[in-house]
Amino acid sequence: MFDIFVTSYEYFIFFYASSLILSYIILAILSFVAINKYKSYNTDLDDEELLNSHLAPGISVIAPAYNEEVTIIVNVKSLLTLNYPLFEVIIVNDGSKDDTLKLLIKEFDLVEAPFAYVEKIKTQPYKRTYKSQNPKYDILTVIDKENGGTKADAFNAGLNASVFPYYLNTDVDCILARNTLTKMIKPILSSKSRVIAVGATLRMSNSCEIKDGVITRVKPPRALIPRFQELEYIRSYLLGKMGWELINAVPNVSGGLGMFDKEIAIKAGGYGADSHAEDMDMMTRMAAHMMNNRLDYKIGYIPLSCCWTEGPPNIQILGRQRTRWASGLFQIFSDHRKILFNPNYKKLGLITFPYILFFEFLAPIIEVFGIIFYIFLLVFGYVNWTFAPLILLYSYTFSVMMSTVVIIWDQMTFKYYDTSKEVWTLFLTALIEPIIYHPMILFFSLKGYYSYITSRELAWGTMTRQGFDSDKNKEGVNTKNDSPNSDNSTSGKKFNVFNK
Repeated sequence: MFDIFVTSYEYFIFFYASSLILSYIILAILSFVAINKYKSYNTDLDDEELLNSHLAPGISVIAPAYNEEVTIIVNVKSLLTLNYPLFEVIIVNDGSKDDTLKLLIKEFDLVEAPFAYVEKIKTQPYKRTYKSQNPKYDILTVIDKENGGTKADAFNAGLNASVFPYYLNTDVDCILARNTLTKMIKPILSSKSRVIAVGATLRMSNSCEIKDGVITRVKPPRALIPRFQELEYIRSYLLGKMGWELINAVPNVSGGLGMFDKEIAIKAGGYGADSHAEDMDMMTRMAAHMMNNRLDYKIGYIPLSCCWTEGPPNIQILGRQRTRWASGLFQIFSDHRKILFNPNYKKLGLITFPYILFFEFLAPIIEVFGIIFYIFLLVFGYVNWTFAPLILLYSYTFSVMMSTVVIIWDQMTFKYYDTSKEVWTLFLTALIEPIIYHPMILFFSLKGYYSYITSRELAWGTMTRQGFDSDKNKEGVNTKNDSPNSDNSTSGKKFNVFNK
């Protein structure tokens, strides 16, 4: 009986692993096609026409802030320098307990101002609106509200305050490329179908050189934990999201950087106020709304790195972040369980959700059970020592190979890093990622599932910032979250992400 169980389990693992590897290969092929397709029609000439056009649609840039005193001023200045004809910046102070609001008031000469705040989406109580007395900051609006416990509630308040038909959600720990709005609005304007959301690639800002809220030199993080995340982000966006984009089955648009159709977002009910995976929750709500009303839609993604976010600098902070993400993923399947395997939701119900369920949500559980089961077999002498090492070597090699392909692909296509030493740093990181970083993510995922099942509270805003001090960045001191070095002759040049 036990032999039958072992044999059945071995067959299960074989087919599961084979399916996972096949899915990665398919996504890689789709991603390659999508990126080359994007490069063929995207031109800087189109950008200039859009920047000079009086018909460019307005965009509201919404950034929630909770206890962000370390980075708030630099990041708001960064948002104010975006290059686009018509936009506003809305900072939502979500009941910060530190000096976030005081610093904003002082730096931008803010005063309480009358404002027609219409609560289209229910949030925790709105308090007041601040506007600047300095005409230089007339596009800045600061909304002060009571803390809602989640970033989703703060985003909803920003939606209520916004005036333009499209909005860009971001975090105040993010540094955006100046042409972000131009690049992200283009898929919306050029599509025959209604584009309800557009995403772009994120990277880690840790160790990058930053001046006045602008990235002047891109570097991979020197500290190991953020460098693991840099590799993870590149792989996730270039290999994953771009592959899904080609078949119009993008599972989520990042909460760190995403552009949305405001009308559809509001009709879908806005962000789930209690959601800890607000990015996927919002995308699921909007896609479901379109299908429930039999409306054609598209979710776009662009392969350009438009956003640099401060990654958790140590294991403790990484654990908080990933535990919340895992809890949020569990919450997604709980809140939207009617979509799973439901043919009425087409690709979302029959492809995207099942893929996430089997290869993302269940993967940590299957892997941990496999480790326990393997130890059991080891103790009782059931391990086949001829094939076991080969299987482990194959799994490790495939993981490293996929990371290596993405690094080469990214550097050949966009060349964000100036020196070969910086690229080799990521190659070396790929060699140890499966051994060091992956087990940590595995543990935090299970911890997040446990937290959700036991209904433990997971408040947002626990990310400890270290700031964007330029001198510290040059020394390699980490400067943070979301989620993504031989010839130094170009190290002092001004960096323009879209002219690479």
